[in-house]
Amino acid sequence: MASARRAKLERVTKETAVTVQVNIDGAGNAKVKTGLPFIDHLITSIGKHSMIDITLSGKSNDGIVHHLAEDVAIALAQAIDKALGARAGIVRFGSAMVPMDESLAYVAIDLVKRQYQKVELKLERSSIEGMPREDLEHFVRSLLQNLNACTHMVVQYGENDHHKVEAALKALALALRAACGADTKRKGVPSTKGAM
Repeated sequence: MASARRAKLERVTKETAVTVQVNIDGAGNAKVKTGLPFIDHLITSIGKHSMIDITLSGKSNDGIVHHLAEDVAIALAQAIDKALGARAGIVRFGSAMVPMDESLAYVAIDLVKRQYQKVELKLERSSIEGMPREDLEHFVRSLLQNLNACTHMVVQYGENDHHKVEAALKALALALRAACGADTKRKGVPSTKGAM
């Protein structure tokens, strides 16, 4: 890839303040501090397995978990989208299946610039690691909605909700790593339209 695929983004509202930097061609280093330990853990896993360097800090101005989880997801996804630029020279498609103990999840992604997401996490408990289930589900949906990509994320089965979510996001990371990769045989944008 000719140019550095990096981006920096700030999202500041009356509810939250989020800053994020990403390097698509990084080494998987992540420094994440949001005040939401499970979200920090999940974003760190995304960085580690996608090989995207992520530096992210998020602060709540209103003390509402839902708002912070949403804005962190939006900022991270928009930074990745920005870093990908015109998406020339990439593989474009990626998929991965990840087991985590008794849970199994798969993700398929197309980095076409058309937003679509299908999410089946199959969570059952009302909270996971102290975070309300609906806020965790909203974090995942907000992340996928703002990637500007077509993504299918399905937990095939599992019993432990922590394992289900973590398997799903590790699968996302691996699929993203494959899709963001350089296609050494192709020049330009990987689309018959000539544009993404």
